[in-house]
Amino acid sequence: MDKAAVKRFYDLKSKQKEIEKELSELRGQILTYCEIEGLSQADVGGYSVKIVQQERREYDDEKLKAALPDDELWRLVSRADASKLAGLVKLNVLKEEQLFGTYSLKKIALVNVERE
Repeated sequence: MDKAAVKRFYDLKSKQKEIEKELSELRGQILTYCEIEGLSQADVGGYSVKIVQQERREYDDEKLKAALPDDELWRLVSRADASKLAGLVKLNVLKEEQLFGTYSLKKIALVNVERE
């Protein structure tokens, strides 16, 4: 194995952590500003900022296991994974009604910044 590749990988992962931390802080600042001003979009210094609200499902493993018709489906899912469950609904393996009451909705705000 190439020693330089391993070192470069480590260095990049360290930078990635620093960048993700700074992005999180900046995201928080942008969200706070937009919330205070009551904005969902704004033009700032040649950049277009949009705040998009989304709802994500957070499943309860025990409630989900109880709601599934058989243990084979639970083995397919193996834990409450929203994307796997959405796929099973699309494939008509599960019905949306079966999942009712097994999750709570969590609102999240996505920040989108583009150059004008």
